Amino acid sequence: MSQPTRRIFVTSALPYANGPIHIGHLVEYIQTDIWVRFQKLRGHECHYLCADDAHGTPIMLRAEQDGVSPEQLIKRVWQEHRADFAEFLVEFDNYYSTHSPENRHYAELIYRRLDEGGHISRRVITQAYDPEKQMFLPDRFIKGECPRCGASDQYGDSCEVCGATYSPTDLKNPRSVVSGATPILKESLHFFFKLGDFEAMLKTWIASGPVQAQMANKLSEWFTAGLQEWDISRDAPYWGFEIPDAPGKYFYVWLDAPIGYMASLQNYCDRTGLNFNDFWNPDSDTEVYHFIGKDIAYFHILFWPAMLTGAGFRKPTAVHCHGFLTVDGQKMSKSRGTFIKARTYLNHLRPEYLRYYFASKLSDGIDDLDLNFEDFLQRVNSDLVGKVVNIASRCASFITRRFNGQLADNLAEPVLYAEFVVASDSIAQAYEQREFGRAMREIMALADRANQYIDEKKPWALAKQTGAVTEVQAVCSMGLNLFRLLALYLKPVLPGVAAHVEQFLHIPPLCWDDLATPLLDHAIAEFKPLMQRVEMAQITAMVEDSMESHPATEATPAKSGGPLADDPISPTITIEDFAKVDLRIARIVKAEAVAGADKLVRLELDLGGATRQVFAGIKSAYAPEDLQGRLTVIVANLAPRKMRFGVSEGMALAAGGGGGIYLLGPDSGAEPGMRVK
Repeated sequence: MSQPTRRIFVTSALPYANGPIHIGHLVEYIQTDIWVRFQKLRGHECHYLCADDAHGTPIMLRAEQDGVSPEQLIKRVWQEHRADFAEFLVEFDNYYSTHSPENRHYAELIYRRLDEGGHISRRVITQAYDPEKQMFLPDRFIKGECPRCGASDQYGDSCEVCGATYSPTDLKNPRSVVSGATPILKESLHFFFKLGDFEAMLKTWIASGPVQAQMANKLSEWFTAGLQEWDISRDAPYWGFEIPDAPGKYFYVWLDAPIGYMASLQNYCDRTGLNFNDFWNPDSDTEVYHFIGKDIAYFHILFWPAMLTGAGFRKPTAVHCHGFLTVDGQKMSKSRGTFIKARTYLNHLRPEYLRYYFASKLSDGIDDLDLNFEDFLQRVNSDLVGKVVNIASRCASFITRRFNGQLADNLAEPVLYAEFVVASDSIAQAYEQREFGRAMREIMALADRANQYIDEKKPWALAKQTGAVTEVQAVCSMGLNLFRLLALYLKPVLPGVAAHVEQFLHIPPLCWDDLATPLLDHAIAEFKPLMQRVEMAQITAMVEDSMESHPATEATPAKSGGPLADDPISPTITIEDFAKVDLRIARIVKAEAVAGADKLVRLELDLGGATRQVFAGIKSAYAPEDLQGRLTVIVANLAPRKMRFGVSEGMALAAGGGGGIYLLGPDSGAEPGMRVK
């Protein structure tokens, strides 16, 4: 059953070091971790490396905003990222930073080789400049209308609607995200990578199958549009590596970010004694895989392999793209509480729940993945608790109470056991091809079959029959052997649960080669519950803790692939849009804390004859008794929202800033029911 050992190097996109990990990011890291764990389970030499993406203007401005140095900021965020990943059981062999001597070395090496090969050009360009902040504006600090499709509120480097890439100066109606000012144009000498030099190579490489068909089709559009020279330089002030022999010029963050894969590997090799050239030499037989979001495919499938080729390194074996995460069918939202940070999730739910849910939904495609809370609860409770864990809980007590923890010395149903073993080939193929959803369906079908076997044999009834003692032991031992195989198949997804199963069964760490050998005449430990059912109250509490009822006031945008951030200036709306919002004066008749909610206060509001109930996340700022009798402003025509504690029939308006929450109120003379104009 074993295969020849492969040497595999795997990376995920580097999380941006200006903010926390959220559940949207975790789709990628969980997907990659599952695939890596599967490879290791099969006995292959597989190394999973990553790093924080620690350069760029957003980090420079965020550090300034926080009153710390960029070095202090990226060190703090690195520690936070490491802790979040570890608790989600994402196991990196090395987690590093792009702000490192190794990354500087390889960035300069690749740049010099490209320059010596004639693949770098220099020319003066006209660039957007913020006259208020007195700085050149990076692409993602300019927003405007896409020059190709006209979509509004698009960043200065690419359109999220049509996928076009362009220069920030091509944007229509541009504005600075930093200050809101209209950018002016200013000349500056810049350095460019001649991507078009590698067009033939890239077409041949992509045709060899390193990317999904959907992504290959998208790439063909980019080739049709023509491969443009890529601006790889930025002007001071900029947080990053200075370009050799070019004072005041810095490598654009997207140049040294993917080089961070190499830097992390070099750091890993220095620690472990591995040979760097065994991985990146053009003649290497090591397999190199990148897992990334579809929004950064252009960088990883065109620029990155072209840079590597021009600098004398090997190309990736494959680049696997995935879609975005939606929650209940919509983009993640802070106001709805669906922009959920990894840490907030961990405060309420076990990481294995999300790992399994993502696995059950993931395929090799690039379609978006939806987290539906009702479906999440049902799948976890039905599949993991009701099917898999249930097998062990139904069988283990008979073995420990009646047989002193000793399993039978033979298999009661060798044919059934063989069916479970044979299924390993299809399950392994699904894991290998990243068809995790199919793997989970096949594993749960086996779990159904195991429960059916136990239902048919009814060990609880056999235990009451005289002379059926041996049969009870045989049936329950068979059930636990089937459970062991299910735990093995699920180990890439549920490594924490698998570790507890190994302790319970008194066995060494499960590996794929264990499949054919059942546990016979073997002593097990007393069974302890492996997993609890998820309650909707836990999900509701998590959503409430993620909800922001007041606007964020200070944030900087992140480049694609990094954490999301709100812009300080929201997209404009028309007067017709604003006219749809019915703002009314309301008097707070009654205010009380909501039991079981950390942030919520229940308000009874008088709108001049009509009474409304509104839940507001202002508990940290106001004692409920101090609110009674106060006038405030509410959105009166907001659709009612059903919450665990009742129906909220509007929204009380509050402002956020300076570390506090401030309920909005009218001047004296206003009366309940008045419309705000």
